[in-house]
Amino acid sequence: MITLTVTAKGQVTLRKDILRHLGVQPGEKIAVDKLPDGRVEVKAARPTGNISDAFNFLKRKGGPSLSIEEMNKIAARGWAGKR
Repeated sequence: MITLTVTAKGQVTLRKDILRHLGVQPGEKIAVDKLPDGRVEVKAARPTGNISDAFNFLKRKGGPSLSIEEMNKIAARGWAGKR
């Protein structure tokens, strides 16, 4: 078992060997789940989906691409709960 120290800011630093065990590199994220018995589960937060899913997201089939102004109007309607 490894013991870690909590800082005055409530932070804990994970040692390199733990990060290596999780397969986490600098800049990547870690997911922490609170379990009902007061324990936590720490694991590498892996992105879901493929990067290719983001390409052509706003492309219209058989029509012109959206302008920035059109995208802003659509986003504003979405935030306002309008379709």
